[in-house]
Amino acid sequence: MAGVGKLLKTAQKMQRSIETLQAQLEAKEIEVTAGGGAVKVKVSLGGRFTSLSLDPEFLKEDAKLVSDTILSAIQDAGKQAKDLNESEMQKVTSAFQMPGIF
Repeated sequence: MAGVGKLLKTAQKMQRSIETLQAQLEAKEIEVTAGGGAVKVKVSLGGRFTSLSLDPEFLKEDAKLVSDTILSAIQDAGKQAKDLNESEMQKVTSAFQMPGIF
């Protein structure tokens, strides 16, 4: 049963590491721009959108162009945050080898 105890300790340590990393990722932000900088979106690496900034001159453009550009910036920001989050999580989880589980 010593193997099970070691496995549980490793799992608990991994869980604490993941919780710590999640808090760190929530505190980090990235900024994504679109439309030549007319649209700026900030998102935490935890996936929380924190800011949307629009150039007032850009709002004078065609409504479809404006909405498509905003949507593109939001989608890009979400994808980049997700990719960075997964990359950082992979680093933590790969440090813990659990034979037969992962």
